[in-house]
Amino acid sequence: MLFNSIDFAAFLPMVFLIHWLILRGQRARNAFLLLASYVFYGWWDPRFLSLLALSSLIDFWVSKRIGKETRTARRKALLLLSLAANLGMLGFFKYYDFFVSNFESAFSLFGHPLQLRHLDIILPVGISFYTFQTLSYTIDVYMGRLKPSTDGLSFMAFVSFFPQLVAGPIERATHLLPQFSKTRSFSLEQSSDGLRQMLWGLVKKVVVADNCAPYVDSIFAAPEAASGSTLLVGAMLFSFQIYCDFSGYSDIAVGCARLFGFDLMRNFAYPYFSRDIAEFWRRWHISLSSWFRDYVYVPLGGSRGRLGATMRNTLIIFIISGFWHGANWTFICWGAVHALYFMPLLLAKRNRKHMEVVAHDRMLPTLREAVSILGTYLAVVLAWIFFRSNDVHAAMAHISGILSPSLFSMPSVRPADVALMITALIALEWFGRRHQHPLQMIASVRWRPARWAVYYALIALL
Repeated sequence: MLFNSIDFAAFLPMVFLIHWLILRGQRARNAFLLLASYVFYGWWDPRFLSLLALSSLIDFWVSKRIGKETRTARRKALLLLSLAANLGMLGFFKYYDFFVSNFESAFSLFGHPLQLRHLDIILPVGISFYTFQTLSYTIDVYMGRLKPSTDGLSFMAFVSFFPQLVAGPIERATHLLPQFSKTRSFSLEQSSDGLRQMLWGLVKKVVVADNCAPYVDSIFAAPEAASGSTLLVGAMLFSFQIYCDFSGYSDIAVGCARLFGFDLMRNFAYPYFSRDIAEFWRRWHISLSSWFRDYVYVPLGGSRGRLGATMRNTLIIFIISGFWHGANWTFICWGAVHALYFMPLLLAKRNRKHMEVVAHDRMLPTLREAVSILGTYLAVVLAWIFFRSNDVHAAMAHISGILSPSLFSMPSVRPADVALMITALIALEWFGRRHQHPLQMIASVRWRPARWAVYYALIALL
């Protein structure tokens, strides 16, 4: 079930009303949220509910055993069981055909062509997200950061919580799981802000991302036939498409969770206002970046060793992050490009320079800040070309086209309406950058007609 669908528009009010007006007690509400979440997920294809349930049950059982076990070898074996089960399911459904294709290609290079069976497996929605969510729980229990849950109902509801089930944020059990155990009460203020955040997320997804998509699809379909200026426009439009699509979904998820009294972690913090690539990654897909930092980068040694080891660990993290996004060499190249961007900051020890929001005490950035923001944005746009292209050859053709003399010609695609939407988006997010979302800034306006004029205008745009 998609957030921007009529189905969800009917589903959410029913769940909200039953949760608050009919049910009493946290256990009854948790059971209902679990049922609603399985209906939400199974709306797409009920067959994949078994994977969600299996992943939840394995990690619930394994973690309880780890909590009782005192022998180190047995604890490690149980952790490996969880890793094998979860990563095995993820690898099979998401990467089986990728590895088969590359295995065939490798043998063909040596003159021994193979004809292996391709399964053309349907990728279950959200498997990359809930797999990492359950894994973090088991790892936290193993590391002693969390006691194993004894409430199977709360744990199952935590894993399948429908607002963030299919597109994140990837929640940690240390943050979200305790919220299913404590008593929740309805808050008008919290729910009102949740609705505002959902509205802003829908505007980003429907108004901006979905209107960028047709132009992006046509340009990336045939990069060899387009001028350099058109290819640059296509790459820039894609940068806003993917940002507004992904962050829009995250805003809807966070806002929707607030309607039920839950606090989800922030997943995007205005990443295109970053002054370097390190700041960009502190602001882009925060739940995934922090997951890789805590569960891969730090166990590898993080930045505790020599500079060479830190650079190696950084490269590994970015390549794994790219591969997590999709089973294609383009995603791996995308991750590698960002790793290359990161290396000069590590060498200069400037990767933690910009920790506060840009121009936090001023209305406008300085010239130096503006140049840094623009440079970082263009570097990110260049990397996005690998992310969006069908293959590495198409990505290189796209980049070569941008670097050709035709870059200085008039682009064949000039979407004035979309450009206006993006300009309005940038303006609203810039002036609201000190808030969780821009509509919090609008909510602080005292004159009610002005506030509601903005809300109705956004609804009209939808």
